[in-house]
Amino acid sequence: MLGTTEKAIRLQHQYYAETAAEYDAMHARESDNDPNVLRLVFLLLRMVNAQSVLDVGAGTGRFVRLALNAVPDLSVRGIEPVAERIQQAVQQKGIPEGVIVQGRGEALPFENASFDVVCSFSMLHHAPKPDAIIHEMLRVARKGVIIVDGNRFGQGAWPLRVLKLALYKAGLWGLVDYLKTGGKRYVTSKGDGIHFSYSLFDSLDCLAEWADQLMVIPIDPRKSKSWFQPLMTASGLLACVLKEHA
Repeated sequence: MLGTTEKAIRLQHQYYAETAAEYDAMHARESDNDPNVLRLVFLLLRMVNAQSVLDVGAGTGRFVRLALNAVPDLSVRGIEPVAERIQQAVQQKGIPEGVIVQGRGEALPFENASFDVVCSFSMLHHAPKPDAIIHEMLRVARKGVIIVDGNRFGQGAWPLRVLKLALYKAGLWGLVDYLKTGGKRYVTSKGDGIHFSYSLFDSLDCLAEWADQLMVIPIDPRKSKSWFQPLMTASGLLACVLKEHA
């Protein structure tokens, strides 16, 4: 019998396989298709003089295609667990076979420090153990890691945001989430498949341990003057960690 983690992974891969042909249209507003996010990502790549980049959870190859077009001299690779989505990348976007390989973020098939920069876009909230993926991303990165994902503390009405932060700080959020989801720890939606409660702030410790520099940037289009920006005001974040002497 499948455990909760294995079941969630299987269901998410099934969802991606079934929606591969429609994925780009269904997720047109994802971070790997957001002009403002992409402008910032390419700026960071230029800032560290990146010669190679890996996209973890490459999906149908949207970022890979954009990166290949935007920076012709950049070596771009991707890894994606679902074969049907890789097929879409090859057949619909003309990405050469082998550029995106099949595999999982928890076990990247690359040597240590194989890429200047390693990225992921709106992927970690679909993973039962996001920090396991982040550790692998850090392992194969030479200069930096860029992650774009959600922030539970910046979502919902203000009283709910305050409550979520208080429960998290008290060490009770895991129990509340377990009860809220009936022990599954994930919820399912037609538009996003399986997704877990996640904030990039959950992973800052392991990111900071690796990095010489850490930046957390809100990617929400609205501005905020709150002292709690971006922790409790931004529903989406970009985290960038860099090594100074890579």
